[in-house]
Amino acid sequence: MIPPFIVERSRELALGIIAITDHNSAENVAAVVEAAQGSGVHVLAGMEVQTREEAHLLCLFDTVEQVLDWQAVVYDHLPPLKNREDAFGAQFVVDATGDYIRSNDRLLLTSTSLSVEQVAQGVAEREGLCIAAHVDRPAFSLLANLGFVPQDVRLAAVEITRYADADEMQRRHPSLVGYSFVSSGDAHRLSEISDRTILTIAEPNIGEIALAFQRQGGRKVKILG
Repeated sequence: MIPPFIVERSRELALGIIAITDHNSAENVAAVVEAAQGSGVHVLAGMEVQTREEAHLLCLFDTVEQVLDWQAVVYDHLPPLKNREDAFGAQFVVDATGDYIRSNDRLLLTSTSLSVEQVAQGVAEREGLCIAAHVDRPAFSLLANLGFVPQDVRLAAVEITRYADADEMQRRHPSLVGYSFVSSGDAHRLSEISDRTILTIAEPNIGEIALAFQRQGGRKVKILG
C-alpha cells in the first residue's frame, strides 16, 4: 500500500477520487497526494478517527493543511502510550516513492477521548465532511456501539461495506433514513480498493461531494450493485 502502488491501482480501476484515511493519523496523506500529481487521480486528505464510543468516523478534507490541523487535535486526544510493534505492527511514514522516512511511535490503534459529536463538529469547523464508517459491521460502527445514528450529529453520509444493501439497512435501522450512502472496500490491501461508488459532480472537491450527498444541483451519489 505504498503511494505509487495505490495510485497505479486506482488508475487501473479508473477511479477519479480516492481518500487516504489511516487510523487516527494523516502523516502519509501528503506522500500519496504528491505521488498522484499528474495521474488523473484526485486524492482527498483524510483520516479514520476512533471515537471514545469506539465508533469509526471518516474525516475528509480538501487539503493536507486541513487534515494536519485536525490531526493535531486527534493526537491531543489520544492516550499517551507508545505503539507496540510486536502486537500492532509497525507504523511507517513514507515519502511519495514509498521510501521509509521514520516510524510513528504513537499508539494509533486505540480510541481517542473525542465523542462522536466532537469529531463531527471539529471536522465541520475545518470545512470537511464526516462520514459514519462501515455502519453494517458488528464492531467499531455507530450501529454496533450505539444502536443508531444520532440525529443531532453533523454527518454528511454513511458508509456500508460491499456486503450490505442500502435499502435493507434503512428498513432495519430507521435512523439511516435520509442519508446518502457510499460503499468502500475500507482497503488495507491493493486488492481491496473499491470502485463501487459513483459521484456525479462538477469538480473533485469537498463542496461538490457535499452537494452530491445532499442531492442538490444535479449532483448525486450511486452505489453499483
